[in-house]
Amino acid sequence: QVQLVQSGGGLVQDGGSLRLSCAASGLTFSSYVMGWFRQAPGKVREFVAVIDWNGGRTRYTESVKDRFTISRDNAKNTVDLQMNSLQSEDTAVYYCAAATELTTNPKTFSSWGQGTQVTVSS
Repeated sequence: QVQLVQSGGGLVQDGGSLRLSCAASGLTFSSYVMGWFRQAPGKVREFVAVIDWNGGRTRYTESVKDRFTISRDNAKNTVDLQMNSLQSEDTAVYYCAAATELTTNPKTFSSWGQGTQVTVSS
């Protein structure tokens, strides 16, 4: 079955950096669009970034543009999220997810990672 296993995350000070990784198995990775979402306490899950099948197109939510970078390695079946200039508002549980179409709607993503906590302290 499809498995998305996340790594990275943790506690960082305001202005710091973290890198999240997501390793996929059980699917033809290059046939899937990959996305990152996050959910803060008491809030709905929100879109963060998405990358198309070969990495040629990316989209970001406005609040992370110029700070976060999504990338993928189809040879390794991995997708990463490099997060720079982190702010307290970025504190959330982050999830990677897979979809068959280029979308930012979480309902369109069929497979999800286990989630990883990112905490930014001010």
